[in-house]
Amino acid sequence: MNKKKLSIQTPPSTAPEYFSSSVDALDRITALYSEATGFLAQKLSTIDASVEPSERFRAFYPEIRIKTTTFAQIDSRLSYGHVMRPGVYAATITRPDLFREYLIEQLDLLIENHKVDVSVGVSETPIPIHFAMQAAQSGPVDLPMEFPLRDVFDVPDLATTNDDIINGVNSFETDGFFPLAPFTAQRVDYSLARLQHYTATRAEHFQEHVLFTNYQFYVDEFEDYAREMLADKNSGYTSFVATGNQEITDASGEIEVPAKLPQMPTYHLKRPDGGGITLVNIGVGPSNAKTATDHIAVLRPHVWLMVGHCAGLRNSQSLGDFVLAHAYVREDHVLDDDLPSSVPIPPLAEVQIALETAVGDITALKGFELKSVLRTGTVASVDNRNWELRETSGPIKRLSQSRAIALDMESAAIAANGFRFRVPYGTLLCVSDKPLHGELKLPGMASDFYTTQVARHLKIGIRTMEILRDMPLERLHSRKLRSFEETAFR
Repeated sequence: MNKKKLSIQTPPSTAPEYFSSSVDALDRITALYSEATGFLAQKLSTIDASVEPSERFRAFYPEIRIKTTTFAQIDSRLSYGHVMRPGVYAATITRPDLFREYLIEQLDLLIENHKVDVSVGVSETPIPIHFAMQAAQSGPVDLPMEFPLRDVFDVPDLATTNDDIINGVNSFETDGFFPLAPFTAQRVDYSLARLQHYTATRAEHFQEHVLFTNYQFYVDEFEDYAREMLADKNSGYTSFVATGNQEITDASGEIEVPAKLPQMPTYHLKRPDGGGITLVNIGVGPSNAKTATDHIAVLRPHVWLMVGHCAGLRNSQSLGDFVLAHAYVREDHVLDDDLPSSVPIPPLAEVQIALETAVGDITALKGFELKSVLRTGTVASVDNRNWELRETSGPIKRLSQSRAIALDMESAAIAANGFRFRVPYGTLLCVSDKPLHGELKLPGMASDFYTTQVARHLKIGIRTMEILRDMPLERLHSRKLRSFEETAFR
């Protein structure tokens, strides 16, 4: 017997409003979002878990739209902040509190470049109850109901939680409008939930400059550095956040080591403007590298870098030498379905120069002398940690043909996802073993290396971020990362 179709209760409908001010537009978006999530939270709180409601409850994400009618070319030097051709462009919006400064920046550019008003209204995309509760920080939706939650509330929909826009699969939204932003609101909400799960820190703690590493040793050094910065009242850093959202503002503040670390322990050295540094220990393997970058990308960081250990492939290298990647051999395969391995991942001049400058600053070596500790070349990333245990003539031949100078498991995925998500990227690795030359990473052999090199390596990564932080955004977010059909939002 078919169940009776429930009537749907929603917040009162409102007509779209037009704004010439990005701040006024964001205030309206915030009001619509608060009304929608508040409505869902209130309805959930009043449900009797043993009695199925006679109505469904639904609220919708706010939506931004702009309309342009001319092919007039915008300043061709700009990589974002404008649309490609006449039409109507739309984007659903979530968490306007978290993305306020980012959205104001994007809308200011559109209003200025196209001389148009911004329309703010209610979209046709429902807000899943899980994401509404997440926004209210109300914890998971796990009430012991005697009826399916999805019978009463909307739940996440894969049709609007995919990467079709960023992958260039569809240049139109399902409603016929061009996409204005690289991610839909549901896709963003999905990643915000995943970040909390994998890193055990809330999304609002993430900073605009992200370091990835594959060893816990870097975390210890990062905390030491953070305490030094908090002790220096002129450093610009104001707090340090550790796993579990533990936040200290004083160098002597106590941080409790959790009994169980999350899959990707994450730490944040914060500045009031968000221009601090986040460190993510992704562990070993390309899958974690892809997972972390898949979700951090929705926060639209200004840059991310890989600073980890690698196998040196040249006899001329020594343990502790640095490798600055300018190309990648992608044999990790985690992005084959999203970005074919035939697509080159180009080096970004701004990031490469900043990395080399930082190595010189920290080592006090310049010019030809810098070559004694730094080598630039191709990094190969593989998906088999024990690749040496297989028949090696084939892999070694491919490595030699590619002119690879180092091998790891994470760098190519991080760089390729940076390319895919239009997030500036770079890689600086440190040689911790040389398997082709009999110098294996075994217990006791690497203790001196870890003691002396990790701190210096991390400081190079931090110094690089400081250099890039002072760079104009239009230089860092360059046109090199933009494809034929691009969204206006970076």
